Amino acid sequence: MGSITDVYSSVCKELKLRTNRYILEVLQETEGKTGDITLKLTGNDRLRKVEQVTNKDALALSRTLRDNDSVTGLDLRYNCITDEGAGHLADLLKSNDALLSLRLTGNKIGNGGAMHFASMLQVNSTLQELDVADSDLGTQSVIAFAIVLNNNKSLRSVNISRPLLFSHQEETAVHLSGMLVVNQCLRELHLGKMGMTDCGVERLTDALRTNYTLKYLDLRCNHVTRDGARCLAKVLKNNGTLEILDLAFNRIEDDGALYLSQAIALPTCNLKALSIPSNNIATVGLVSLSRAMQANNTLTHIYIWGNRLEEPVCQAFSDLLSSGRLSSEQTDVCVYEVDGCVCLAEVFHGLKRHYYWTPSYGQDVNPASNAAVTLTNTQLYPN
Repeated sequence: MGSITDVYSSVCKELKLRTNRYILEVLQETEGKTGDITLKLTGNDRLRKVEQVTNKDALALSRTLRDNDSVTGLDLRYNCITDEGAGHLADLLKSNDALLSLRLTGNKIGNGGAMHFASMLQVNSTLQELDVADSDLGTQSVIAFAIVLNNNKSLRSVNISRPLLFSHQEETAVHLSGMLVVNQCLRELHLGKMGMTDCGVERLTDALRTNYTLKYLDLRCNHVTRDGARCLAKVLKNNGTLEILDLAFNRIEDDGALYLSQAIALPTCNLKALSIPSNNIATVGLVSLSRAMQANNTLTHIYIWGNRLEEPVCQAFSDLLSSGRLSSEQTDVCVYEVDGCVCLAEVFHGLKRHYYWTPSYGQDVNPASNAAVTLTNTQLYPN
């Protein structure tokens, strides 16, 4: 067998497909490399001339990688892959046991494409990371993923954020809750932009009380209020497994922050990172969180920008930063003074600030902007 570039060119010739110069260029860069290889074929890369990957390109890639054991990551974010291309990639994963991660964020594979992957997961026993966020999944496919994860023992991280759900009955939360009771392998679950309410969070937390493997729960951009925060606080009090909780862009307010503070202050809480930007939290809630950090040293990362940062809050977080209890690299605010008054300004730090895009200069995987990567230590490829 020739080089991977030769194999790709041969496949394109056999299938009578036009060679994608972007794919060819990336494959050429892997020549001579040993060990784990990630093919980064993102459609939104601003640093190189991109030719977006289509369904036909997905077919060619599937055939090229079928017998390849060097490529362990395939990053196809923001391309033009639909359900047809998803079918080709699912076929690849049924026959290839070297691939450990697949990212399809932003490809509109829809219900049909997602069902191909759900079917694949019944056969594949090696894939560890699957990201199909912003891919127009529907209720049917989200439920299908939940069902297949009851038996899948290999997946460690699943991202099904921003599906297109039109029901308010929380069917998806019910099935995901049932999955969490059974599945004891999953480490990360990303459920952002799902329209989830406190009722759905309650169903999830009922399951999390007996789940001792999930470390990262992402509930950003949902409809979680103080009641949902109370349910999550009960989990933090009784189950020391959860280490990262992302509640950004919800509405837990002061009451919700107080519930979380009470849990964080307990020695049984092992939470390392809490993200709560834009939750309409004011002085009472934010000051209580700062006090909880003084009581429990486990929480090292906290993100609060977008809330009501009044003077007592500014002073409390200034004290945390100046004392060294909170590192400036592990929060999204910095301190400055105006006429003797302490104020807070935003800095570009967070759990996954580079998730939707990458900077056109500087460090791509800056730990301060992508803290979740460092905290989980499960990322299989560079961002």
